[in-house]
Amino acid sequence: MIKDKFKKGIISARDFSREDIEYFLEKGHEMISIESSDLLKDKILATLFFEPSTRTRLSFESAMHRLGGKVIGFQTEKVSSIKKGESLADTIRTVENYSDCIVLRHSMEGAAKLASRFAKIPIINAGSGSKEHPTQALLDLLTIKEEVGLFDGLNMGIMGDLKYGRTVHSLAMLLSNFNINIYFISPEELKMRSRYKDYLFRQREVKFKEITNYRKILNILDVLYMTRIQKERFVDMEEYERVKNFYVFSEKDLENTKDNFRLLHPLPRINEIPPEIDKSEKAIYFKQTRYGLHMRKAILAELLSE
Repeated sequence: MIKDKFKKGIISARDFSREDIEYFLEKGHEMISIESSDLLKDKILATLFFEPSTRTRLSFESAMHRLGGKVIGFQTEKVSSIKKGESLADTIRTVENYSDCIVLRHSMEGAAKLASRFAKIPIINAGSGSKEHPTQALLDLLTIKEEVGLFDGLNMGIMGDLKYGRTVHSLAMLLSNFNINIYFISPEELKMRSRYKDYLFRQREVKFKEITNYRKILNILDVLYMTRIQKERFVDMEEYERVKNFYVFSEKDLENTKDNFRLLHPLPRINEIPPEIDKSEKAIYFKQTRYGLHMRKAILAELLSE
């Protein structure tokens, strides 16, 4: 049973089988036609965001409201007792008394896993340092399923900051459940970390290629998932300056893609996708944000409904 498997919440993409993913994709699809409901009218969601967020926090809050529930929480650690020195464990054990589920974003890798050890209610990982962001990956797959319509046999490029980008780590792990051709595209300094490549290759037997020049394969890609270079993760700002403008996707690039090619981005973007591309039907990153609302409605409904 899905409810039993995820009774501790959504912590890591590693926890998902193909059947689990397909189940949540079906529930996400069903939510597209449900604008509002009283399914969670007696439930309270706590959103604890120790790092900035626009889409993740607001989509979870909107999803909860649209399902009839209520939301409490904070947007920055500066207004919580963490500022006074309280531990994350004590914060979680306090907030669980006021809510039925906690959505947590934190700068520390493994924060969600740690929180789940102390919590008696479900924890949803909304981003743990540079490690994972599993609900983003689920909404990314919902976007692909709804807009492209298939997974097996797909040629998919994942491009940008693969070292620090938590969204791409979770996405790659979910994709390992399907027969997809994956191309990791990044500067040498920002290649996918060995722990994720070892997981994909040794444990999941996923075949992937690492390249630097995306234009060499652009004409064969069905989907390109582009990410920003994450300045906030760099310790050495000189390293950031060297790579910050490494990839800028152009209108000419778009002309060299398949008719059914789709461009995704978890957002925010900086300068890697210029605004003039937004008008193309191939650019679906703002549709992606809408699918995020539907997927998060599905997740909350699954975790909290009776």
